[in-house]
Amino acid sequence: MILPPTVCRTKVKMIYLRTKNLSAVQLLLGYTKLESMVRYLGFEVDDALAIAEQTDV
Repeated sequence: MILPPTVCRTKVKMIYLRTKNLSAVQLLLGYTKLESMVRYLGFEVDDALAIAEQTDV
């Protein structure tokens, strides 16, 4: 089943807000560039990069 883009964006954004795991979100969306992913989700690039730097993998 293919979900409409707004539903996909909402689900992935909810996953991010629950887990704060940018790597998981990036993998789910299939993005290779962090900047593209955060723009898609509506986050500011600087905020997303700051969160990513604070997240240990």
